Amino acid sequence: MQEVDLGNGVTVERATVFVPQGKLNHFLDRITQYVETADAAKPRNRELVDRIQAVRTASIAALWTDPPDEFPEQAQMFWWEAWLRRRDGDEVTRFRAFATAAGLRTGRRSLGFGDRTVLLVEATVEQLASAVDVLDDLAELRRPHDPTQFLAEGDATEQSAWIGDLVDRLEPADPQAPAVCVLDSGVYQEHPLLEASLPLTDCHAADPSWPVYDDLGHGTEMAGLALYGDLGQALASPQLLRLRHRLESVKLLPPPQRQNAPDVYGAVTAAGTSRAEIQAPTRRRVYSLAVTAPAAASTNGAAAGQPSSWSASLDALAAGRSVVAAEDGLVFLDDTDHDAKRLFVVSAGNVRSWNSGDEHLDRSDLEPVEDPAQAWNVLTVGAYTELDTMTGATADFAGWTPWAPRGELSPFSRTSVAFSRTWPVKPDVVLEGGNVARSPDGTTFDTPPNLQLLTTNAPLRTTRLLTTTCATSAATAQAAALSAAVMAEYPSLWPETVRALIVHSAEWTPAMKAQFPAGKRKAPRIALHRRYGMGVPDLARATHSATDALTLIAQDTIHPFDAGAMREIHHHDLPWPTDVLAGLGEAQVRLRVTLSYFIEPNPGRRGWQRRYSYASHGLRFDIRRATESNAEFQKRINEKALAEDEQRATSSNDTGEWFFGPDHQRAPGSLHTDIWYGNAADLAQRGALAVFPVTGWWKENKARDRSQDGARYALILSIETPNLDVDVWTPVAQQINIPVAITTAT
Repeated sequence: MQEVDLGNGVTVERATVFVPQGKLNHFLDRITQYVETADAAKPRNRELVDRIQAVRTASIAALWTDPPDEFPEQAQMFWWEAWLRRRDGDEVTRFRAFATAAGLRTGRRSLGFGDRTVLLVEATVEQLASAVDVLDDLAELRRPHDPTQFLAEGDATEQSAWIGDLVDRLEPADPQAPAVCVLDSGVYQEHPLLEASLPLTDCHAADPSWPVYDDLGHGTEMAGLALYGDLGQALASPQLLRLRHRLESVKLLPPPQRQNAPDVYGAVTAAGTSRAEIQAPTRRRVYSLAVTAPAAASTNGAAAGQPSSWSASLDALAAGRSVVAAEDGLVFLDDTDHDAKRLFVVSAGNVRSWNSGDEHLDRSDLEPVEDPAQAWNVLTVGAYTELDTMTGATADFAGWTPWAPRGELSPFSRTSVAFSRTWPVKPDVVLEGGNVARSPDGTTFDTPPNLQLLTTNAPLRTTRLLTTTCATSAATAQAAALSAAVMAEYPSLWPETVRALIVHSAEWTPAMKAQFPAGKRKAPRIALHRRYGMGVPDLARATHSATDALTLIAQDTIHPFDAGAMREIHHHDLPWPTDVLAGLGEAQVRLRVTLSYFIEPNPGRRGWQRRYSYASHGLRFDIRRATESNAEFQKRINEKALAEDEQRATSSNDTGEWFFGPDHQRAPGSLHTDIWYGNAADLAQRGALAVFPVTGWWKENKARDRSQDGARYALILSIETPNLDVDVWTPVAQQINIPVAITTAT
């Protein structure tokens, strides 16, 4: 009971009363009878409700099932999820009638969940509390957790209300913040959710004769995901949203009825990136490219993983070169500039159709990634999905089922399982790309909105400003948003390091792990690496260490060759929590290592046929064994670095287990990662790591060797002690500026 002073000597008391579910209307009828006979000597129901005038607000609060601190303020206009009991089939009609009479707005769609029906209503607490005639239908009230199903097909007015609410809560990033540069069909810059983060001066076209606006819609869809990530979550949250990165747009696709020839895409991409950089030369950015060419249309057999003129151009641009494509390869227009290195996030490409009887994983394994996703220096993104329910589907999809189970590869996603093993592993990571629905007879496939992601829409054929999208394009835009978030958190990180952190933070889902066979055979693991990459990245893991997970990051420059001979090997003495690990004894721990660098592609087209002649250099890593001294470790690495064809010494006397193993660390590409499992006492003795060069066209062609300029690399190590109550972070936190020993390969 609470006494409230209304002033002028008037006070009232408020009481919270528990009423069984479904009995609230009966309870309020008894209150009404009391009020109507209040002047009588003995009002009806006096013993039950004497001195009670209103219980409506308390009733609404009692129906709130989200955290109490998220309950809206009394006068706040708020979108609610109203969960109604299914009783006689008329509950939605009654609720809408109440809303109309009260002047409230409701969502156009309602969804069924078992014995509940859900719809959206915009109201204040007081307005909703006046729903006396329908309160018996109300079972729960929540804030909308996933408005995608409601808003994807909502009308323009309803969508605008949600958009306006988010705009009011939005704080754009500073103009000097990092940006995601969307290389696509242009962006609808006037969109209310985009315009504050994308001034018109940051909208460009690769060809100056093209308009900069979006005439296809795809670029605007990518922009919404690249800026907000999960736009549905941003719309549903009532909190202030502070953005940490911005947008840029480069129109890479010509206006409708025109197409770029596959062999000019490299030049078009180079021209587009140049325009963004001329406009804002000091801005940190990540390029998001969700445009691919089918393998059959690409040059030089991208289906087998070989470079093409487009992928080679991306490799050169990432390495800091400016290029133009020529008939016999590429022409480098300038010297390598470390400050000009670029991070490209590229779509793996989509499986576009399916046949009755297809198994979606088999189909994805047979469909190789598309051009230019085979590029060595880019972050290639595939798609997986957590969307596995048809609850929000319309009646047109009655009886349909999601094809991929929760946590599995999306049916859209391509892989590098069919690649020759001489070419890189792609995709590097996977993100949400939606699912595919299959008809009851299994012969038809479709993509209902409930299996897609909510994003911004260019109003080309409709006035609605929100739509849904899916596939590897959507996954790529989200990966670009993650990369920009890492750049914002750590401004000093190189593009090579941001790529490494995204991959290093990735984990396979339980559904993916279930595909890995029991036992220690490496070949099946490597094949699944070519399907899933390293799994699903996570921003929290990429930017922060927990007390039971220590992450070490090193950025350094190595000079690989000198006159055709190996020149340098880097030995890192690691700031290891040796005492803590030794004290854990036989407890199982995990060590993860990721090495990322950018190669310079061979400008000559003939050099694209073999990995050793395509890449300027390669780098590898190795960890000191528990039984080795530093001198023995350095001698072994020196011999390994000098060996022909990267042959490795036997590791039969090594302990623990590398998940992929040394042979996979020799895989082509410019990003290498592996996971070691073993006991803590063993890991305590492994506090040294070497980075060493292997052959490339710099070594084989002395006249063109650019080793004197140095080759940058990023090295990331993490130690994890799962299920152990131990702090491995604090003992290392104050150890900085650990020297790197550089030895000559002799």
